[in-house]
Amino acid sequence: MIRTPPRRRLLLATAVLLPILAVLRPAAAQQPSGPAIEVERAWTRATGPSAQTAVAYLAIRNRGTAPDRLVSAASPDARVVEMHETTMEGGVMRMRPVQDGVAIPPGGVVRLEPDGGGVHLMLVGPRHAFARGDRVSLTLTFERAGDLRVEMAVEAAGARRPAAGGGGHGEHMPGGRPGG
Repeated sequence: MIRTPPRRRLLLATAVLLPILAVLRPAAAQQPSGPAIEVERAWTRATGPSAQTAVAYLAIRNRGTAPDRLVSAASPDARVVEMHETTMEGGVMRMRPVQDGVAIPPGGVVRLEPDGGGVHLMLVGPRHAFARGDRVSLTLTFERAGDLRVEMAVEAAGARRPAAGGGGHGEHMPGGRPGG
């Protein structure tokens, strides 16, 4: 049996492991530090005391390398929150529920904005009037990222965008994974 000196074994092991570590290190460096999903400019409009609905506007940014999906939303300030899509068909605006959630591509931003058609969150049955300057809580549930709590700024009833510096931001909730 041929014996390899300890020093030579160490050199051989290093020669084998270094290329493996070189391949694995860049993959680990690409992982985002912090949450992959971020919510920006979350806001809603002021409502009257008898309002049947309110709408949530926001931007969802995916800083991760994998797609995610907004699957549901809830608010203690509304009976239910529904995802709707607005489309123009034959000169008529139509609104339909979104069944499969809203895809958030890796590195992408999805904007839920007024006047642009597309997707928005409908707060059905507000539990109280939303007054300008108030904050309204909203919890967004994502397929991968779990629950994200957002405080929406309440803007004037006819606002087309949040005031400068307005709009809430989200924070991940501890243990906020769906089903967890």
